[in-house]
Parts: sequence; structure tokens; C-alpha cells
Amino acid sequence: MTFKLPVSTEELLDWEWSDIEPGYVELEKMPLTSGNVDGWLSSWSRVAECADELYNRLYIATTINTADEASEKKFTHYLDTIYPNAMAWEQKLKVKLLESKLEPAGFEIPLRNYRSDADLFREKNLPLLAEEHKLGTEYDKIVGAQTVDWDGKETTIAQLSPHLQTADRSVRQRAWEAQMKRLYADRDAINELWVKNLALRMEIAKNAGKDDFRDYKWQQYYRYDYSPADCQNFHAAIEQVVVPAVRRLLERHGKQMGVETVRPWDIDVKHYVDPFKRPPLEPFKTVEEQVAVTQTIFDQVDPVLGGYFKQMLQDGLVDLPNRKNKGGGAYCSSLNLVRKPFVLCNSVGTQNDVQTLIHESGHAFHVFESAGLPYLPQLTYTMEIAEVASMAMELLASPYLERSKDGFYTPQEAARAVSEHLITSLLFWPYMAVVDAFQHWVYLHPDKALVPENCDMEWSMLWERFMQGYDWSGYEDYKATGWHRKGHIHQIPFYYVEYGLAQLGAVQVWGNALKDQSKAVADYRKALSLAGTRPLPELFRIAGTKLAFDTGTLKSAVDLMESQIDRLEKLALI
Repeated sequence: MTFKLPVSTEELLDWEWSDIEPGYVELEKMPLTSGNVDGWLSSWSRVAECADELYNRLYIATTINTADEASEKKFTHYLDTIYPNAMAWEQKLKVKLLESKLEPAGFEIPLRNYRSDADLFREKNLPLLAEEHKLGTEYDKIVGAQTVDWDGKETTIAQLSPHLQTADRSVRQRAWEAQMKRLYADRDAINELWVKNLALRMEIAKNAGKDDFRDYKWQQYYRYDYSPADCQNFHAAIEQVVVPAVRRLLERHGKQMGVETVRPWDIDVKHYVDPFKRPPLEPFKTVEEQVAVTQTIFDQVDPVLGGYFKQMLQDGLVDLPNRKNKGGGAYCSSLNLVRKPFVLCNSVGTQNDVQTLIHESGHAFHVFESAGLPYLPQLTYTMEIAEVASMAMELLASPYLERSKDGFYTPQEAARAVSEHLITSLLFWPYMAVVDAFQHWVYLHPDKALVPENCDMEWSMLWERFMQGYDWSGYEDYKATGWHRKGHIHQIPFYYVEYGLAQLGAVQVWGNALKDQSKAVADYRKALSLAGTRPLPELFRIAGTKLAFDTGTLKSAVDLMESQIDRLEKLALI
């Protein structure tokens, strides 16, 4: 093939569609036979990787600095000029391969996915999909610009996290109210963006011949191994098993705190507040310290994984410090041309930051482990197994948090950290059910959901169903607009149940690790190395777990977590 790859990242970042298109044209003209299909697939992967990595690097630039107009302009230019053309050519080549009737070894799952893509593809949707990406960037801009005045200093929302975990309840309440007030101030802007986004998604689904956007996303996400009904069964299992466990947990938490009711600033999914008024865990003072200790942890989990993390640091593929105009939250992006990951976090010195970096590194390890697969489509693993990679890593790393093992904490603090993680994990399942059930409602009732006030009402009803044990009296407006604060709803629709399913898988991996850590890690790595070359249930099985939605499997996981929480809390109080 005569197509030339860029010699450097800098050259790639300057590429236009005219630099990429010749590769697609050459592939389309090339005869496809059983004798050359492997080479053809390799060449196709290299061309597609250029477009894919250019997208990811430009997106990364917009999140590193959401106020960088030049980066936003370049990303928008990509979405307008390269993205739709690349998607159109990708579809042509998928059709070419499907029509050839060739079935290359190790390509069974990608071929299945191509048939799905061919069924969904509509050229008139390409500019709409590009517009959806732009609206996602607009959401990032709104969130990235949110700051509050905290004791006379401009402070980002993320930088309030330590105050939300302080032992002083009045300070927690003040920080929580400051955060909520600022988030609520963008209500109209987010509502306006929501209406545009929802109308756009309805049009995309209609163009693709789908009854609703849920059907469209189910097929786009290659969810062949479970159905919307399975998700609803999972919601019911959470309601039956986890909600009572969380109620017990919050009741005990309130008694330990000596308060009549548990308020939102007393504990939540992201911010654990110690009921005994011990100061928040302070694992590190600087991101340099966070990086150094995290390196030693990964080295002990598995030397190969530790090597991956070291390589990321050496290559400048980790951005940790929180700052103004940096995209919120955390993510791991794949740079598939060079077969390396990029991780962004917003570290401010909390235990949550420790978990977040370990979590995103789990995603990064997935990229490294699967890097040896020859074809780009084989790297397209579904989000369920992707989240097992990240969530299981949080638990696999937990034995090494102790300072005696070069970790962050004393033995008592380490026990407390793991206990807190398990508690917030239990809190997560009901919250996940709210987010997922809300999205099912939205896309089955889009006309109602186009009215933001209806979304507020539905979110509130779901909150009352699943998030029991909290007292939100006096703050009902903040509770009702919780869907504003969940970026997945606005940017990655229907990407959330994966976290709940993966957490169930991760707890099973951890249960295996409690019996044999080295085998559990080996099984974990084996599953990651297969990426998107096996069906989802098989990947779960290879990882030593089971893709499940039922009450029994969930109850076994919850029982393990509750027993370990009891054990660890006693150790933490020694």
C-alpha cells in the first residue's frame, strides 16, 4: 500500500481530510481475496487509526483546557470535515468486506458488529452525529467553567471535595450548598442544551429506521448478550437486595454520627464522611507523590502492569492536577495508532483521587494488554468488560494501600479506605439504577422528556424509589435536577448500566482474589488481552466472573461486601 503514515504526532495533528482520504480510496480499489485479506485488514487498520487517533488527540486538547479556543476550533473543524467523511468511508469498506463473504480468523465479533453497523448506517445521520459531539463539547464548557467563591478564593467544583469530607458538619453543608447553588445556576443553559440533544437523537433514530433511540443505541453498543428487559430485572434486583442494605448502612451511619437524619452532605457516592469525626484521609499532598505511590502499588499488583504505568508517565500520557478550565471528572482515551492510552483526572488530594487514578489506569491496562492484536476493530471491546477492567483494578490494588507496603496509609487507614470504597460501591448501585432507569424513561417517552420539568419529576420519583435513607427536605429543586449533573446522560447516552454490571463482575473478581490473588490477576489480564475478539459472557467467564442480572448473584456480592465492611471497620478502629 502506498499510503504513508505520519512520522510524528505533530504531523498528524496538522492533517486534513486530504491526507487521510487517499488511504481509503486505495483500499476501496484494491481487489479483496482470501490471499490478501489479512494484509488488507492491516492496511485498513492503519488508515482508520490515523483518523481515530487524530479525533482523540484533538478531543483531549479540548478537555485539558476547555477555554482554549484554538483547540476547540481544530476539534470542530475535524468534526465538520474529517469525521463524517471518515465514517462514510469506513462504512464503504465494511460493506466491501461483508460482500466478499470472507471470514478472517479472529474477526468473528468484528464481522458481527459490521453487520450491525451496516444496518444502522445512514449517510444523512453523519452531520447529525457530528453535531451531537459538538453539543457534548458545549456541555463540557458549561461544566468546566463552574467555580464558586470559597472564603474569598475562586474555587473549582472539584476543589470543594475535601470540604465535603471534613468532620465539621457545618462546613460540609456550606460546601455542599455552594456547590449545588452554582450547579443549579446553569439549569437553563443545560436545559436548552438538553432539548437540542434529545431532538437530535430522536431524528438520528428515526433516520436509522428505529422505533426509538434506545433501540438505536442498543444496536450501536453491540448489546447482543442482554436486553432492556434484563436491565429492568437488574433494577428490580437492586431494589430488592441493595436498597435495604443501603438503608441499613445509612441508618447505622446516622447513629454513629449522632444525627437524627442523614443529609446529602453527610455521605454520598463520591464523598464518604467518617461518622466518628476522624479527619478525611489525606493520601498525598502533591500529584508527584500520588504518582510515585501509585507506581509502587501497581508494581506489587503485577510487575507488567507496573511497567505499563511507568511507560505512560515517561511518555507524558497522564494529566492529574485539577485546575480551572480543565474538563471535569476523569477518563482514559485510546491512542490506537501508537497503541497507548491517555489518562486525565482531577486530583485534589482525596481518597477518591486515589481510587480514580487506579480506576482509569485499569482502562489504560486494557489498552496495553490488547495492543498486540493486529486489527483496529478487534480493539473495540464493549463497555461492560471495559468497566470490569477499571473497577476490578480498584479492588485488586486494595491490599497494597498500606504504607508498610509502600502505599498511602497506615494499616488502620488502609482498612478504612477499603471499607469506605466498599460502602460507596454499595451506594453506587441504587444511584446507577436511577441513572439507567431515567434514560429508559427518556427514550421511551421522548415527547415528555423534551420538557425539562417532566425530567425533573421523573428523576425525583426514581430517586425516591432507589435512593432511600437520605433526607433532602428543603432541597427538592437540587434533588430534582440531579440529571443535569450526570455527564453520561448528556454526552454518552445509555452508557451507565455497564458500571453496575461491571461492579458486580469486579466484586466477583475480588472474591476470587481473596482466595488467590495471583490467579485472579492472571485471569483478569487474560480477559483484557482478548479485547473485542470474544462474546461478552465469555470474556466475563475468562476473567473468572459471570455476566449477571439476577437477585442471587447480586446477593452473594452484597453479602461479601457487607461482611468485609464489618471486618475492616473493626480493624480501622484499633
